Amino acid sequence: MPARKTASPAGDAEPHYLGHRARLKARFLDSGPESLPDYELLELVLFRTLPRGDVKPLAKQLIAAFGSFADVLAAPYERLVEIKGVKDATATDFKVIEAAARRFAKGAIGKKTVLSSWSALIDYCRTAMAFDDRERFRILFLDKKNGLIADEVQQSGTIDHTPVYPREVVRRALELRASALILVHNHPSGDPTPSRADIEMTRTIVQIAKPLGIEIHDHVIVGREGHASFRALKLF
Repeated sequence: MPARKTASPAGDAEPHYLGHRARLKARFLDSGPESLPDYELLELVLFRTLPRGDVKPLAKQLIAAFGSFADVLAAPYERLVEIKGVKDATATDFKVIEAAARRFAKGAIGKKTVLSSWSALIDYCRTAMAFDDRERFRILFLDKKNGLIADEVQQSGTIDHTPVYPREVVRRALELRASALILVHNHPSGDPTPSRADIEMTRTIVQIAKPLGIEIHDHVIVGREGHASFRALKLF
């Protein structure tokens, strides 16, 4: 007669999180990332650097602290490691994933005519800037066929202001022999609504650039709550 199996002592039982990790990975592979809320997608990232233990509480704490999956990835390294349980390797993983997302989004517009892939352009701008905690002013320099010549952050500022010098914008366009520009900046507050200063600055750039044969296709403001197009709003 075969020996009867004896029950394992309570202390030998597998930790509950092991089954959870396997199930979460399977759901991600079977149903895709859209099937997971932000905290569960964050758990999958945390599995890499925290191979033991239940990471769900930490994932939820990070979402609560920063706001969303994207906000966690975009959070400054120094703020991430202030969260109890976030190791240096974990914070580094977040920043690598953020950089990869930006590189991927940039690649989507780099090989195409920018104006023929407007949705890809907006996705790139939001990925690159919408979750930044400081205002940055970015310029996309285009050739005669609206192909991308260069993508440069010209100025970085504070949480609610970036100094922009219209003549410097146009001077750089002439250096690169650009035929057109798309101006982009972010509002760390999250609200992409253009301010009076934004509108006046944009109109000044248009006035200086037009006699030199440089067209301003648009000025796009991005924020956590969406984006605003000056062209669509008929602000210039």
